[in-house]
Amino acid sequence: MQRAEKVIISTAVTGSVNVPSQSDYLPLSAEQVVQASLEAAAAGSAIIHLHARHPDGRPAFEASIFEEIIPAILSDVDVVINMSTGGSSQMTIEERLAGAVRFSPELASLNMGSMNFVYSGIADRVTTWKHDWEKPYVLGTYSHPFINSFDKIEYVLRELGQKGGTRFEFECYDIGHLYSLAYFVEQGLVKPPFMIQGVFGILGGIGADHANLTHMVAIADKLFGDDYQFSAFAAGRDQMQFATHSAWLGGHVRVGLEDSLWIGKGKLAESNAQQVQKIRGVVEDLGREIATPDDARRMLGLKGLAGVTL
Repeated sequence: MQRAEKVIISTAVTGSVNVPSQSDYLPLSAEQVVQASLEAAAAGSAIIHLHARHPDGRPAFEASIFEEIIPAILSDVDVVINMSTGGSSQMTIEERLAGAVRFSPELASLNMGSMNFVYSGIADRVTTWKHDWEKPYVLGTYSHPFINSFDKIEYVLRELGQKGGTRFEFECYDIGHLYSLAYFVEQGLVKPPFMIQGVFGILGGIGADHANLTHMVAIADKLFGDDYQFSAFAAGRDQMQFATHSAWLGGHVRVGLEDSLWIGKGKLAESNAQQVQKIRGVVEDLGREIATPDDARRMLGLKGLAGVTL
């Protein structure tokens, strides 16, 4: 791994896992997602990782909803937009790509393997539901796998990467996903520098054990040498610990209400910016400098805002 001279903070502001009944602070409407993104950028986040939702919180894929979000962010602040191509496991691959095809962003996430992606346990912790869709949605993940077959991965790489110049944050939920990425590198569909995002603590993927993070970096070093940048996050209560570990190893960090609704034990985060401020303090205490959006563009070889279709 290239030890980064500056630490990129990514903020995943809303996601598609957590549901409105878990927290009143989860951004849902386009206006709320925009405001959360602007606040996170002001706090020091160089990258904003975007999903979209309908006003009642249901995951959305329509390009029209992203059109209410992305131009409003970029007209107000310089930040790298990282659009999800994961969407939710209930979407088709065409739906998952709809927003990214419309905007041709600088960066897009790409999940590197099919997996059980289970968050049905949310139903055990919610006693009062705000919307009828929420409980069936989370319970459905117990029986519905998240499909990211090789043909779908190749489709994304060609449709966004080759056609539009978008680069990728490769989300690896297990060690095998690194070997899947190595295959696409060997095929010439992925070229350095690229970002590997280690994801820990999702039921169905690799657990939030710090030994797993160390092992993932060791295997990535074996496969890719200095051709990649690394970032890591863990879902839920382990969010800040894993971000700290990633920064200590020389990597980057990701926070946001997509990954954890908490700011401390038993205390809900009131904003994404609150999490950014917390991890920024940790990173700076480690003696490391925070990357600007332009620093992130340089480290990741991004095409710049001029290449985004607004």
